[in-house]
Amino acid sequence: MDVAGTINFRIVEQHDDQVVGEMPLDTGLLNPFGTVHAGAILWFADVCATALAFGNRDMTEGISGFPLAVSLNANLLGNQKSGTFRATARFVKKGRRLTVVRTSVTGADGRIIAEVTTTHVPA
Repeated sequence: MDVAGTINFRIVEQHDDQVVGEMPLDTGLLNPFGTVHAGAILWFADVCATALAFGNRDMTEGISGFPLAVSLNANLLGNQKSGTFRATARFVKKGRRLTVVRTSVTGADGRIIAEVTTTHVPA
């Protein structure tokens, strides 16, 4: 069985203390039950958290200080079949050697989809 999917998203806000992203729910993200695959939700939350932890610097291969995720804790609380997910990442702790970010993923009408906490260390 061949399966293919694409994850598209965009950062719609990036500030020193918050990053907001949006991800349209395309058919390539859906599991056999017709809802978004948990891995896509986690990937989206992690990318937004990483963007917050890294700041407004340009990401290039091999760059020093890239915020490598070393821990991820997720509570998957809902799902949906179509529309858009919105992720809002905020710092829990912003440190030089350890950064913790909480990312809330919401769906239609602001309904909570996931709460994801990631811990990052500079690579």
